[in-house]
Amino acid sequence: MRPFFIVYGAWIIFFIFKVYNCIEVKTMDMKRKKELLEIYKNRMPEMGVFSYRCKETGDVFLGISKDTRADFNSANAKLASTMHPNNQLQELWNKYGREGFELSVIKVLKYDDPNEDHTEELEKLREECLASDPKARRIWK
Repeated sequence: MRPFFIVYGAWIIFFIFKVYNCIEVKTMDMKRKKELLEIYKNRMPEMGVFSYRCKETGDVFLGISKDTRADFNSANAKLASTMHPNNQLQELWNKYGREGFELSVIKVLKYDDPNEDHTEELEKLREECLASDPKARRIWK
């Protein structure tokens, strides 16, 4: 009977060691998760007016964004899957492809508080850009 208890005891110790290590790792993961979440909440993404300009026709489509990088990715994915809501932009994209467009951020909004709503300021910037270019139009209605 004795060898059975020794083996059984070794398994218990092994199991407790594994559980303890898993708990320690999960605790570390939760701390890291909270840290990363805090960094994400306090980040200051680039806000501004972005542009899709067709090189062949000269048509310009302007949009406002609270995160230009994310919105470029989103719009490019919609255009690539032929599901963009702007039909004219989609037709030009289908005809000329990604290489037929110049993508750029025309104006960048300077701001201090990332949690504040900057929509009105972004719309004013877009209106300035629309006024300066006669071939420009809104990307979204």
